[in-house]
Amino acid sequence: MKEYTTKSPEETTLLGSEIAACLQGGETIAFRGPMGAGKTTLTHSIVSALGAGHASSPTFSLMHEYKGGRLTVRHFDMYRIHEWEELYSTGFMDYLDDENAVIFIEWSENVEEALPPETQIIEIEFGKNENERHFKLYHKEEKILC
Repeated sequence: MKEYTTKSPEETTLLGSEIAACLQGGETIAFRGPMGAGKTTLTHSIVSALGAGHASSPTFSLMHEYKGGRLTVRHFDMYRIHEWEELYSTGFMDYLDDENAVIFIEWSENVEEALPPETQIIEIEFGKNENERHFKLYHKEEKILC
C-alpha cells in the first residue's frame, strides 16, 4: 500500500498527474471515500493529465467517456447502483477488457462483487484541515498502482 497526504487542491492535482503517468491502459481503478472527499476532483486531475479533457461527475448519466488523450477513460458513478440488473444496464461489463482504456469507478463499494481481481483501489479520507486529504493506493492482490 502507498499512502499520500495532500494539503491543497493543487497538491491533489499533482498526485493525479503522478497517477496518470503510471497508467498503461486496461486498468480498473475503484475510488472509495465519503461524499465530498475528492473522488471526482482526483479523477479530473488524472483525466486532464492524460490529455483527455475535463472530467465531471457522471452521477446522473452513470458513465462519461473521455477520448482524445493518451488513453480513453470511462468514468462510472455507481452511487445509485444496488442490483445486478442495474449494473448490467450501465454497460459496465462490456468495457472491462479494453486494453486501450482505463475504467474509473466512483462508489465502487456498491459493485464490489463485480470488480475484476486486478482492480486498483484508491481510498480517500478527509484530513485535519478543510483542503487536506489522505489517499491510500493499493491492489486487491497487493500489487500497487504507482
